[in-house]
Amino acid sequence: MPRIRILSLFCLTLCCAAHSLAAPPAATPAPARYSPIPVDAIYAPVQPNGTADDALASGKVERTVFPMAAKASKVWRIAFLFPHVKDPYWVACSSALISEARRLGVAIDILPATGYDDLAGQLQLMDEAIAAHYDAIVVSPIGMTANNASIAKARAAGIPVFELANDSRSDDLTIKITTSLREMGRQATRWVLDDARKRGLKTVNLALLPGPLGAGWVKGEVDGTRYAAQVADLEVNIIDIRYGDSDAGEQAELASQMLARYGNKIDYLIGCTGCAPAAVAPLKAAGLAGKIKLVAFDLTNEIAEAIRLGDIAAAADTRAVSQARVAINAAVNVLEKRQTRLPHTLLIQLGMVDQQNFSRYPFDSSIAPENYKLQLKYDPNKS
Repeated sequence: MPRIRILSLFCLTLCCAAHSLAAPPAATPAPARYSPIPVDAIYAPVQPNGTADDALASGKVERTVFPMAAKASKVWRIAFLFPHVKDPYWVACSSALISEARRLGVAIDILPATGYDDLAGQLQLMDEAIAAHYDAIVVSPIGMTANNASIAKARAAGIPVFELANDSRSDDLTIKITTSLREMGRQATRWVLDDARKRGLKTVNLALLPGPLGAGWVKGEVDGTRYAAQVADLEVNIIDIRYGDSDAGEQAELASQMLARYGNKIDYLIGCTGCAPAAVAPLKAAGLAGKIKLVAFDLTNEIAEAIRLGDIAAAADTRAVSQARVAINAAVNVLEKRQTRLPHTLLIQLGMVDQQNFSRYPFDSSIAPENYKLQLKYDPNKS
């Protein structure tokens, strides 16, 4: 087990956070409920051209906490490249970035592509961000390797590039900020197995709606599910996997096709953030909502409400808000040259929520505030 200690990445941040030191007014820390954030900090050497999970397996891992940064000394300009803003996950990331940009005193632009089928759009946005001379770029890559050349181009231009949430195999990133995507799949599947034992099932038939084929987070959740199924003490059969963009309409159609073919055989259906909620109506329409339990690979406000209502049984949680907070704070610390040593990867520690722990779960690490309206930019000089 990695030892617990305060992360030594950013010495000025730690000084600011320490209660024994008097912090100047410009270094006001984040609200206590957001700081510090539990992470696994992974240091080189790590497997070349690897995923975050490869880094977890090959690097030096320190289980620690990440404190929020002090206010920036200048108005740094940071671009955030999202795959889209069509589901609550990316809206939650936006809410965290806007609130932290306001606290830190930096300017941000969130530049979304139109979906996971819009790689060309994201690459064009990267070119535009490089040409606009942003001080830092944070990218949530659409592809595992397809973004690598553009990340290298930004680095060659002297712009540090950080990765948020979606993984890639680029070795030109300054820091990866994500979660163990395989562990996300394992946790969701372990919940299924625990529930199946309580129901007295000896064999479990699983179906997956994991999201778009080729996205790093999709591969991670499927790999984690397969591993948990292989080592289970029950017989687990993954009888159908249907890939597609996380658009609600497309996922509802995939769920309907899956249920039409395999509905009477499926015990559990596990889906991504846009996939699991989209399967609720098809399950009800097919008369299978009571037979098939629906589980989510991640957590959004939509999924949380479905758990409260009993339409979704449980969700793993990659803590989108915490990931976004760490990403912008890490970028500011690097721009301010506060680091003493830089990790290769920061993995935000996962959560798991169901009706048993729903009333006490820390949803503010995952979900946008109830009154938040999507914002794509913040500039302290214009606010």
